[in-house]
Amino acid sequence: MDDIVRQAMAKWPNVPDCYGWLGLDSRGQWLMRDDRVQQLGMFQSGVNGAKGSVLRHEKLIDFIHRNYEVDARGCWYFQNGPQRVYVELETTPYVWRLNERFEPTAHTGQATQALACLVDEHGRVYLHTPLGLGLVHTWDVGLVAEAIEQGLWAPEECMASTLPSRFGFVMSPQSGQNDKPSSRT
Repeated sequence: MDDIVRQAMAKWPNVPDCYGWLGLDSRGQWLMRDDRVQQLGMFQSGVNGAKGSVLRHEKLIDFIHRNYEVDARGCWYFQNGPQRVYVELETTPYVWRLNERFEPTAHTGQATQALACLVDEHGRVYLHTPLGLGLVHTWDVGLVAEAIEQGLWAPEECMASTLPSRFGFVMSPQSGQNDKPSSRT
C-alpha cells in the first residue's frame, strides 16, 4: 500500500466505503461504473452496458494495482486514500497471464506460482496460487494446454459457482453491503 494512502487513512479514519463503482472483468480490465451504469443492473448480470467503461488511465490503473487488497470477508477493494472502493468481480480476484515457462503473473503485475489448475464446466481455466485464485487469460489457455501435456499440471474439474466459497472471495460486495459491516484492517 502506498504511504500516502496510509497517511490519508490515519487523517480521515471514518470515510464511508464505496460500493458498485469499480469492476474487474475476466480479461483483467478495470471498469468504472457510474450511477447511470449501476441502474442498468449488477456488474455480473450480463445486461448490455452494466459493466461500465474500461479505465485507460495508466497511472490510475497502477495506483489501483498497488493498493488492491482483500478484507476479512473476502471482499476485494482498492484503498483510495481514506476510502475503500470495493470491486465487483466478473469471475475471480485475479486474472493470470503466463510466460513461456508457465509462470503466472497477475493483472496487477505480481508474479507467483501455480499450486493447482482447475477447469470449470464452461472450459474456463483457473490457477490457484499463493496469492489466491485467478482466471487464466483467454490468450494463454494454449500455454496451459502445453503445461498439461508436459505433465506439469493436472487439471481438476470444478463448478464455477463453487469457486467463491471454496477459495474465500466475494463476487459482489455491493450485493451484501447492508448486511455485513466493513472491518478496517
